[in-house]
Formats: sequence, C-alpha cells, structure tokens
Amino acid sequence: MTNATSTTAERGHLAGRREWTAFVVLLLPLLLVSMDISVLFFAIPSIDRDLAPSATQQLWIFDVYAFALAGLLITMGSLGDRIGRRKLLLLGALAFSAASVAAAYADSPEMLIAARALLGVGGATLMPSTMGLVRNMFRDERQRGRAVGIWSGAMAGGIALGSVLSGVMLQHFWWGSVFLINVPAMVLLLVLVPVLVPEFKDPNPGRFDFLSVPLSMGSVLPVVYGVKESAAHGLDVRNALIIGAGLVVGLLFVRRQRGRSDAMISRELFRHRGFGTGIGLNALAAFAMMGSSFFTTQYLQSVLGMSTMEAALWSLAPSLAVGAAAPTATAIAQRTDRARVICAGFVIAAAGFAVLALTGTDSLWLLLGGCAVMSSGIVTVMALVSDLALSTAPPAKASSAASLLETGQEFGGAMGMALLGAVATAIYTGDMPDSAPEAARKTLAGAVATGDGSLISVGREAFVHSMQYASVAGAALLLAGAVLAAVLLRRRGAAGEKAAEAAAQEEPALAN
Repeated sequence: MTNATSTTAERGHLAGRREWTAFVVLLLPLLLVSMDISVLFFAIPSIDRDLAPSATQQLWIFDVYAFALAGLLITMGSLGDRIGRRKLLLLGALAFSAASVAAAYADSPEMLIAARALLGVGGATLMPSTMGLVRNMFRDERQRGRAVGIWSGAMAGGIALGSVLSGVMLQHFWWGSVFLINVPAMVLLLVLVPVLVPEFKDPNPGRFDFLSVPLSMGSVLPVVYGVKESAAHGLDVRNALIIGAGLVVGLLFVRRQRGRSDAMISRELFRHRGFGTGIGLNALAAFAMMGSSFFTTQYLQSVLGMSTMEAALWSLAPSLAVGAAAPTATAIAQRTDRARVICAGFVIAAAGFAVLALTGTDSLWLLLGGCAVMSSGIVTVMALVSDLALSTAPPAKASSAASLLETGQEFGGAMGMALLGAVATAIYTGDMPDSAPEAARKTLAGAVATGDGSLISVGREAFVHSMQYASVAGAALLLAGAVLAAVLLRRRGAAGEKAAEAAAQEEPALAN
C-alpha cells in the first residue's frame, strides 16, 4: 500500500484558520450526542423519585435515545446529501435544543421518553452532518486525516465525560440540568455555523425515496434491539424472531437499493472496495470497545465496591490516553504505510485485552492500564479506517458515507456487548454453586444484593474468571482483525489513493 500522502488533485486546497475554527465548532454537537448516551447514569434515582416510572418505562428512558439514533442514521445521511449538510445540522440543532428543554422539564415518564426519542432524532441528524462537513471542508488528505483523528477521539471521550458531568451537575442542581447543559452549546452552534461553515450538498441528488425510510428503520432497529436484549437477558425465541425479522426487512431494503437510480444508499459508495473494508473494520473495533465495557464497568462497581460516581471518575483515566491516540496515529500514518498502522492498532488493542485477562479481584491499576492500551488501539483503528472510507466515497455522498460508518459502529457495539457478554455470563454461571440463589447465579450484582459475604466473595472470583475468558476471546478477535486488515488493505492502497484523487476533483461542484 502506498503512503497516505496528499494526492495531486488535493494539493493547493489546504484548509486555513476559518476551516479549523469551524471544525472546533462542529465538535460541539459530536460531544453532546456522545455524552447523551451516558448522561443518565446518575440521574435515574432522582428521576425515579420525581416521576415514578415503571421498570419498563425506565428501560425506555435509557434506550429510546440510542434506538432512535441508530434507526435514523441512514435516513438522515441521505437527507443531508439532498438538502445540504449545514441545513440539516442546523435543523438538528434546533430539534436537539427543543428536546433537551422538554426532557429537562418533563413531568411524566411518557413525556421524558418522548423527549429522549426526539433527542435521538436530533442526534441522528447531527452525527452524519458533522462528519460529512469535515469530509468536504478538509480536501487535503493530511489535514482530513488529522481532523478525523481528533473527531474520533472526541467521540470516545464524550461518552466517558457524560456520566461524570451528570454526576457533578446533580450535586448542585435537579436532574433536568443534565439535559439543559445541551442548550447553550447548541445556541452557540446555531450562531456560528452559518458564519463559519459553507453549505455542501449533492448537486444531482435525485428524488428522495420515502419508502426506503421505514425499510431502513425496520432493518436496523429490530436487529439492534434484539441483540441488546440478548446481551441483557440471553438469546431466547422472542429475541431470535425479532433479529430474524430485522434481517428479512434488511434484505428487502438492500434489494430496493440495488434496483433504484435514486437509492438512499448509492451504489457509488461501494464502487471502491476500501469503503466497505473501512465500514467492516470500524464495526469490528466498535465490537471490541463496547464488548469490553460490559465487564469493566461492573468490575469497578461490583468487584472493587466503588460508588457509581467514583467508578465514573476512575473510568476517565484511560480517556487521557485515548484523546492522544487518534491524532498521533494519523500523524504516523501520514509518514508510513497506513495499513501497517491500522494493523498495529488492532495488535495494541489485543494487548490491552491480554492485560485485562491478568486482572484479579483487586487489580485497579492493571484494569485501568489494560483499558488505556486497548482503547488507544481501538480509537487508532477507528480514526484511520473512518478516514479511509470517507476518502474513497464520492464527496457528493459524504453524509450517506458517514451514516453507514456510524450505523456499522452501532451494530458492532451491540454485537460486542451481546457476544462477549454471553461468554462472560456463561463462565460466571458455571462457576457459581448450584445452591446459590438464582439472581446470584445470573449476575454479580445479584450476588452482592444477597448480603452474604461468602457468596459475594465467590461471585467476585467467578466474575473475574469470566472477565479473563472474555478478554482472551476479545484479544483473539482483534488479532484476527489485524490479519484481516493486512490482507484487505494491502490490495487497496493504490486503488484507495486513486479514489481519493477522483473524489477531490468532484469537490468544487458541491459548495454553495
């Protein structure tokens, strides 16, 4: 594979201070969308006292945001290409602000669920729009790689920051304040984006395929929901049927896309195989990232006995390494073979899992070190393969390309929690004595809830044993990812650079 240097067509199109200032502004919605995934961790007890939601309503308060986000990414990416990425970003910011105020002052569980769903709709407009604008604003390959690296680090850091920030806010204000922190940032976005960010859209978008909207949602939502439910409660007939139904609708959706000239997912995106490779490797990295979170969070709280706030603060420590990993990796990739850096990222992440496999029942620093190494490797992969996919996609389809990357990431994360969680649960259950209560045999939290000191001790040992096995499985998967990346990317280096050069030549027609 050739080095990731700027192509001839892109030289002379360097982004200046205006573009980099606009990029900083575009990081605001990214941080808020990623923070809203975890911002309710500390707010639920207060919400329970004020709104008294049922157990089912509480689950929907948590999950409806992520489901709406995942289900609408493809639709919003296609819409952004048609009406303009900046316009969709501003509409999304308005919706996100209104939903944040509605959530903050919700006086019933139903109102809060509806507001969280609207937040997900707004988030689905913001994420592909911001990445699509980054693709269009940074036409020089080196600068774009650097921007995507910062973008990836900010997204990973926002999830960790959300839970901590919510805990700090709740020490001084009521639970609605965790939503109101979105509003000033969105107002700033609404003021600055029209001034700093140019508009980009597909000059020949074709008609919008309205029938594909329910088909895309009907394929994504059941699969994500079924996989997440399987991770939490096990794969049963109901969850299998839900996943199967989503796959059937997905086949119908793909068949419709292949037969239309104005498809929601353009066939042009997959003209260069580097795009599909980037989506697949990005999903694999998300698999490992979210899969590891299944047991690392429980380890801090249930094995080490930390409070939720204390666990959230400690979980920020690996984020320091993650924040530097992606920009550093992109800088290295611009001086050497990008495929080698991606492979190295997978190997580094596998080494982090290997460190996690060595943890005992009192291994805080070993856990944090393993998480830092693993997360740094994963974010390295995500940043580089995201840039690979975006650079080979036609600029006119930048938002659609970004939405597919993020949808693949959602699928990968859900599968990671389900499969690595299933491995950990099977080992844990097998290690627990048959005489233990059923709740204690299912989860460590159930064992802790019994108050039986000897059972809790056995449960902690069983949980650590299960985490070790799941970590070995994660390391093996990431090493397989390194091999896969080496094989696939070696064949696509020159083709990817030619695709980037062709894409750069199309760019001027997009800006208004």
